[in-house]
Amino acid sequence: MRIESIRIKNFKSFRSAELNDLPNFCVIVGANGTGKSTVFQVFEFLRFAMQNNIHVALTRLGGSRGFKEVRSRNSEGPIEIELKFRSSLDAPLTTYFLQINEEQGKTVIEREILKYRRGSSGQPWHFLDFSRGKGTAVTNELEKVREVKDLVREEQILKSSDILAIKGLAQFQKFPAVVALGNLIENWHISDFHISKARPEQEAGYAEHLSREGENLSLVIEYLYHQKREVFDKILSLIKMRVPGISNVESKTTEEGRVLLKFQDGAFEDPFLARYVSDGTIKMLAYLTLLYDPNPHPLLCVEEPENQLYPKLLWELAEEFRSYANRGGQVFVSTHSPDFLNAVNLEEVFWLVKRDGCTQVFRARDDRQITAYMADGDKMGHLWEQGFFTGADL
Repeated sequence: MRIESIRIKNFKSFRSAELNDLPNFCVIVGANGTGKSTVFQVFEFLRFAMQNNIHVALTRLGGSRGFKEVRSRNSEGPIEIELKFRSSLDAPLTTYFLQINEEQGKTVIEREILKYRRGSSGQPWHFLDFSRGKGTAVTNELEKVREVKDLVREEQILKSSDILAIKGLAQFQKFPAVVALGNLIENWHISDFHISKARPEQEAGYAEHLSREGENLSLVIEYLYHQKREVFDKILSLIKMRVPGISNVESKTTEEGRVLLKFQDGAFEDPFLARYVSDGTIKMLAYLTLLYDPNPHPLLCVEEPENQLYPKLLWELAEEFRSYANRGGQVFVSTHSPDFLNAVNLEEVFWLVKRDGCTQVFRARDDRQITAYMADGDKMGHLWEQGFFTGADL
C-alpha cells in the first residue's frame, strides 16, 4: 500500500497543511519545533484510535486536556485528517476522511468517510459513511462492481460516537476496502530507536518484530537466527560491510534466563557483549533488523536516524531506506543531518517552516533555485546548509 497524500487541519501546529504526491521514500526536514514529529503523530493517533477509541488517542497525545490540547491553538472547528492511498499499484485512489469535534466536554466523530473514484471522472463511491456512530458500509466485493447502483449498503450503529467505524468493520472480510485500510493502520511502524534501551540484557522471550525503541533487539536477532536464517545471514553480511572488524553477531541466552547480544571482532578470539560495542554498531544493526524484517511494515516512520552514526554511514543508510521502499514498504524519515540529505533525491524532500505558530509545508522540487542547483550536480544537504531552504534553519 502507498499513501499518496496527507491533509491535516487543526492538528497541533498544522492548522491547515497538505503533503501531496508523496514518494515511496519521503524525507522531512526543518528546524526544531516545526512539526516533523507531528506528521508521525498523525499515524500514531490513528493507530491508538483503532486500538481503543478517539478519546483515548487524544489523551495519549494531549494529556488530560485531550481534544483541547491536540487541536491547534487559537483555532475553531473540528480536527480533520485525510489520507489518500492505493492498496496496490493498479488499485483506484482511495480517500479516508476523519473529522473530530468536542461537544460539552465529550469527543465525537463528526464524520468518517471512506471513498474512491473509478476512472478519472465521475462522483466518488462512498463505501463507508458514518456520523456520530451511525452510518452505512458497502458489503459486496468492489472489484466486481461496475455501477454505483450495484453497491450493496448495510446500515450499522456503533456502541459509541467516539469509536472509529473502520475499527469494528475491519474485522469482517465482507468490508474489503475497510479491511485494507485497517491493515495499513495496524501495521505501520514508528521507530524512535534508543541505544540505552537496546544494550541491556533482556528477559528470555519471543519477538518477531523490532519494537519502537528497540529494547527487544536481542530477542528479534534470536528469532531470526533460529526461524529466518537466510534473513539473519543477510543482516550479518551487511553489518560486516558497514562496520569494519565485526565478523559475527549472536543472541545468547544465559543460565539465568536472560538474552544478550554478543559481537565477534575478527581481531580477537573472544566475543564481547553489546554494552562494550559502539553506539553506531548497535544502531546500524537495529536499522538493518528493521529494514530486513521478513514481514515488512507497509509504512515505516523513522525519527532522526543520524544520531550516533558515523556520517559516512548515512549515505548507505539512506540507500537501505530507499531499497526498503522499492520493495513495497513506504518510508518517512525526519532528519537534521546534511550528510543524510546528501544521499536524497530532489523529489523525496519536504521541508517545514513554522510561522505565527502554524506549520507550513514546502517541497524541494517546487523551488526553482534548488531544482537548478541539483540539476548542476549540487547535493541536497549542502544546499540546506547554505540556506536555500527558506525558513528551515539548522
